Parts: sequence; structure tokens; C-alpha cells
Amino acid sequence: MTYKEISKEFLDKANVTVGDTIRVTKEDIAYEGILLDRSEDAKDAYIVIKLDSGYNVGVNIESAAIELLEKGEQPKIGFEGDRIEKDPNKSNISIISTGGTVSSIIDYKTGAVHPKFTAEDLLRANPELLDLANYDVKALYNILSENMKPEYWVKAAHSIADDINNGADGIVIAHGTDTMHYTSAALSFMIKTPVPIVVTGAQRSSDRPSTDAFLNIYNSCGAALSDIAEVTVLMHNSLDDGDCALHKGTKVRKMHTSRRDTFRSIDSEPIALLRDGKVKSVNLPYTKRGENELELNTEIESKVALIKSYPGISSEIIDYHIDNGYKGLLIEGTGLGHVPDYMIDSLQRANDEGIPVVMTSQCLYGTINMNVYSTGRLLQDAGVISGMDMTPETAYVKLAWALGQSDELDEVKRIIQTNVAGELTESSSLKYFLN
Repeated sequence: MTYKEISKEFLDKANVTVGDTIRVTKEDIAYEGILLDRSEDAKDAYIVIKLDSGYNVGVNIESAAIELLEKGEQPKIGFEGDRIEKDPNKSNISIISTGGTVSSIIDYKTGAVHPKFTAEDLLRANPELLDLANYDVKALYNILSENMKPEYWVKAAHSIADDINNGADGIVIAHGTDTMHYTSAALSFMIKTPVPIVVTGAQRSSDRPSTDAFLNIYNSCGAALSDIAEVTVLMHNSLDDGDCALHKGTKVRKMHTSRRDTFRSIDSEPIALLRDGKVKSVNLPYTKRGENELELNTEIESKVALIKSYPGISSEIIDYHIDNGYKGLLIEGTGLGHVPDYMIDSLQRANDEGIPVVMTSQCLYGTINMNVYSTGRLLQDAGVISGMDMTPETAYVKLAWALGQSDELDEVKRIIQTNVAGELTESSSLKYFLN
């Protein structure tokens, strides 16, 4: 139990421990529920209670009274019992955890979320998965996704390749949602895969009635058994527990802070929809299982900056990154791909010093066209490279990867404007502008 000092003394006096049902009264308001464990860095004068509604609340115990209503079982991290035997008649899926909500295990007596993640834990918490395949599960990281770094993408790519070489028929990556689309783009460029690689996560924690964790992981395992041998992202397709959408890893973006259908394909459609662990419908052509031999190319340059243009932006931002040794600059420009014309001298300086600058748009939908307005033509004259219809996040990752392949400006430009993993659309369809 992580309660200590003030909160521990408060609980000890009432003979209360994690898992007990309690009533806490404070200023004529009573909170009843199960005492949960809490994070190590929580403020000391708070306790966490799971209410009957299924939601958790933090209660400041200053001037509060506590009453033990019922002793509960002590929470267990993990599950007891024999190891789960593999079925020789089923395919093998490798599940790799990097952290995030979907990777957590719930103690169903208390509702507490624990980061322990083993095959036995996962499968006993979600026994329906056993109907689909055999599983090998490993925790590569246990980090919040905002802490993801390019070197972690490299390690993940090598781990995936090892599992494929060891006979995995499909890969599922459990990931926090905030930077999932960066990781899916990176893996798309780093790995040419003969089997499906599916990145998934959860918007709602598994102890909430509205959780999307189980449906996402179940359908991701179904996608990992499918014939769609690409790097993809699978998440809810609507607010309901219906279909899940399988998005191309380079054409997807998180579009809402909390909705379960936050991930959307940009300038594209999802490759497929899944329901009940099976492909329900297919919208786009895809690379089929076994069509590619496994290839790994993980060289990447981490010193790349993503810079957003805005009214009043200073050209000093460009000069700062040049002076501090950045190897590439990704610009999220306005409209068709613009920045203020007073920045052009600094962008020309970057080009003169061999630093590629790639232009994308804040508009997300549509493609860059620096031939329409005079500013765009001046940017091209200064060596700025069109990112075409890539999202800023995908273009940022691709620039970092391209610089891992070459530091020659012409070669980087060629790579940026070559369709490597479905990130570029041959021609943007008008329907994406009209919706």
C-alpha cells in the first residue's frame, strides 16, 4: 500500500486497508466505496475511493471522519494458477506493451489499476482472447506515451522483428494514445513486414464502465490474424461499442482529447472495419500477408524540430535551431504551405547549410501547393521541400527517418517525396475537401 504518513495514520486508526468498503464523511457529505491504492507521487492528505457508480474520487482527509463498513480481500497484482498452455492448432500473436491504459491489469475486487503485464495476467483478465490465438506478451516499456522518444521506436522495431523471426503470425503493440500516431508512422518507415502489425490503446481506463480497452485489444488481435500485413492503428470507430477502425499507420491522427473514436484517417479512409475479432469490411487495397520479406531499417536522426507557424512568429526560431545543431526542420505552415515572407532569409540559410526544411499544413486535410501564391514560390526558391499531403506528425517522423538514410539534401528531398509506406496520396480526392 502506497499510503504513508498522514493518510496512513488516518487509515490505520480505523483499521482500514486497500480493498475495504468505507464511508468517509466530510462537511456533511458522505462518500461510500472501496478504498483503492494510489500512485506513489500522490499528495499525502488524500485517499482514493471507488464509488458504486464505478468512478474513482480523491478525498481530502483533513477534518474528515472514516468508518469501516466491510473488510475486503487484499488486492492481488497478477493472477494465480497454472500457466496457460498453447494450442498447437492456433496461430501465434505477440503482444508488446509500451505502457498506457490498455496495458494495465485491473484487480476486480478493488478496481485498482496495476502496471504488471504478463501473458497470464492479460489472458485471465480477458479470457475471450484465448478463442482467437496463442499469445506471447512482453513489456518493452512502461511509460506515458508523451515520454516516447525516437530511440524507443528503434528498440520497438527490433523487438517486433525478433518476434516475427521467432514465428509470430501477427504483432499487437499496446500503446498510450497521445503519441500513438507518431509510433505507427515510425514503425511504418522502419519495418517492411510480412505479417500484420497493429498498434492499439484505450481512451478510457479499464475500471470505468465506458472503457474501450477490451474491444480495442480484442479486435486488434483479430486484425493481427488477418491478411492485412501493414503497420496499422486500431481504435473505436464510433462512440458505441460497435465496429473498430483499422487505420493506415501513416495516415492516422488523434483528433479529440477524450472521445473513444478519437483516431481518424486523414485524406483517406480506414483500411478496414472489424467487429467481434473479424474483418467486417475492407475499404482500401492493402499489402497482403507474406507479400513482403521482413526488412528492418531503423537508422534515424533524432535532432529534428517541428515548428508551427503563427501570426507574429519570429525568424529567430529558425536561426535558433540552426545555431543549436538541428539536422532537419519540419514546418507546420498555414494554408497551402506558407510562413511569413520575412522568414525566408533564415530558411535560405538553413538550405545553404545543408539542413532540409519540409513544409506541411496546419489544415491537415488537403495537400501542399507552393505554386499558387508568391510566398510559396519564394519558399521553393529558398529550398523548402513540399511535404505534399502528409500530416505534420507523419512528415516529422519521415524527415527524421530520411536523415537516418542520408544527409544529402537532394536525397532527403527524394525520400520525402517518394511514397514509402502509404503516407502520400497519388492525388487528393475532392471528397476530403467537401466533407
